Order: sequence, then C-alpha cells, then structure tokens
Amino acid sequence: MLFRDLPNPCSFVYPLAAAIMECEPLPDISFSSVFAGSIEHLYAAAFIAGVWTVTVLSPGPNLLATLHATARGGARAGVTTAAGIGLGTAIWAGLSLAGLAVLFETVAWAYTAVKLVGAAYLIVVGLKLLLQRGATAPIVPGGAPAQGHLRRAFLFGLATDLSNPKAAAFFASLFAVSIPAGAPLAFQAGICALVVGIAAGWYALAAVIFARPRVAAAYGRARRWIERVTGALFVAAGLRLAADRP
Repeated sequence: MLFRDLPNPCSFVYPLAAAIMECEPLPDISFSSVFAGSIEHLYAAAFIAGVWTVTVLSPGPNLLATLHATARGGARAGVTTAAGIGLGTAIWAGLSLAGLAVLFETVAWAYTAVKLVGAAYLIVVGLKLLLQRGATAPIVPGGAPAQGHLRRAFLFGLATDLSNPKAAAFFASLFAVSIPAGAPLAFQAGICALVVGIAAGWYALAAVIFARPRVAAAYGRARRWIERVTGALFVAAGLRLAADRP
C-alpha cells in the first residue's frame, strides 16, 4: 500500500479537536467539591449540639421533673422520666422541621391554646407539691420506684416537655440558621436524634447522680422544703408561660 493511499490524518483529527473544543467543561471533582457538603453538615451539627447543650443544662421544668421523679421513685423513675422528656423533644424537633412554628405564626389561636394547656399543667403540678401534706417516700437508690409506676414517670416527663410550645419556635429558629438549604432527610433525622440524645442523656445522668446515697441522704433531710421550692418553681414556670406572647 502506498502512502498516498492512507487516509489523511487531518481528515479525522481536525473534526475530533473541534468536537472537544465545543464540549462542556468537565465538572469540578476536586476534594473540596466532593466533601464541602459533608463538612458543612458537620459544622451545622456541631453548632446545633453546642447551642442545645447549653440550653439543656440551664435549669427548667424538665430538670425539676426529673429530680422530683428521682426523689419519689429512685434512679429508675428518674431515668424513665428522662426518656419521656426525650420523646417530647423528638416530637417538638420533628414538628419544627415539618413547619409547626409557621403554623403557630399563621394560626395564633393554636399556639395560644397549646400554651394555656401547658401552663395549666405546670401550675397544677406545682400546686400539688405545695399543698401536699405528710411525709413523702424517700429515694430508693438503684431499686424499684417507691410509689407509682414507671409508666407514670415516663408520662410525667413527656407531659412536662410537651407543656412548652415555645420549644417549637426555638427549634425552628435554631434549625433555620443552622441546617443547610436542601439538606437530605437523613441528615435532618440525624439532627433530631442528636438533640434527643443530648436531652435524654443529660437528664438521665442528673437522675443517676441525684439518686446516689449521699445526695439522697442530703435531700431526705430537707425534702419538704425542697418540694415546696420545686412546687413554687413549677407554678412560676406555668405563669410565665401563660403570660408569654408568640
């Protein structure tokens, strides 16, 4: 075969080069582009965990409920109450992601109704503590609840946490400034699990510490006054919630 019989290279090289020049640029597959989303989600989770931890550590009705349940039924009752608080946290966080705060802003009477019911519950619990007479059962470290049932302790924690609809607005605000736009559903579910774990874990730890023999003995010596103070704080929390504006 003669060289003149071979195809001219330019006959296919030039069209190929032209096609390459007209192609769209290749997407950026650098390390930063691949992992930027993951890092952003990690930062968001760390920020939410920090803010929520500080909030949970602040004394409030949930901590009072946990310590009260522990004082009545020991560590098991306190930990069970913490589990109820954890479920309440999951409900508020999940509903906030679903847009409950927007509903409360749009339908003001819905927020007011939930708020008044929650305030009434806290006030009733506080008045019962203030008006009760006679000695109460001591703490039973590591044993079965001295009175009542673990189910009641769980519902006590759940009702106390759900009594505050301000939690929906809090979570909505925190999530709005923290969770990246378009975050996958799995990440949002993980955030809910994170805040539940922090809340339930802290209150369970508080119950275990409060049920220790030395702490239990100190509580027993001043039990009546502590319960009166606890009742007054529950009433104050209920009144404050009732007077709160959305």
